[in-house]
Amino acid sequence: MDRDARKNQLAEAVWQVILDQGISAVSVRTVAERAGVAVGSLRHVFPSRAELVQFSAELMVQRATDRLYATYPKAASGDPHARALALIREVLPITPDTRAEFEVNLALLAERAAVPELHRVRGEAHQRLAGLCRRVVDMLTSEPGTPAVLAKAQRLHALIDGLAFHLFHQPPEADSAWALDIIRAELREIAGHSADGGGAQRSG
Repeated sequence: MDRDARKNQLAEAVWQVILDQGISAVSVRTVAERAGVAVGSLRHVFPSRAELVQFSAELMVQRATDRLYATYPKAASGDPHARALALIREVLPITPDTRAEFEVNLALLAERAAVPELHRVRGEAHQRLAGLCRRVVDMLTSEPGTPAVLAKAQRLHALIDGLAFHLFHQPPEADSAWALDIIRAELREIAGHSADGGGAQRSG
């Protein structure tokens, strides 16, 4: 196994320890055991717990970004509302994988005091979601880059963040359709304001 593959394997082991035992259980020893490698082998790749945790957070952000990029071409044609919704679904915790991702992200955020570099990682993740929201709003409007459009993108970003917390705190088996209905209504609001300047018209 090459070094990059080993790093990814260890990061995935961090995620599993977090999901099974919580962030406090993450240590060089527990992660090595979960990955099935010797502690010395892990330390050869990540000399400290902080470096291990930092990389696991970076990889989580990159995996989420890669998933969005994979979704984007599929949403490149057709109804702009459907395209926008397809992208937003990828950042909401509505599947087992995205719920697990959200839970790990929350746990890693709690480590920012111990691993200050996580502030940067979180900042990058925030900016990437902000960029996604701007692209979504651009899909639905004819005035990209204007202050009004940027304000709509910021509102959409805040809405997604809030819905993510609500979805995560409901039981995994609970229906998430209500959250997608809220997103659809917001997308109509964005497009409607673009179409008539005041929101009297709504596009479906």
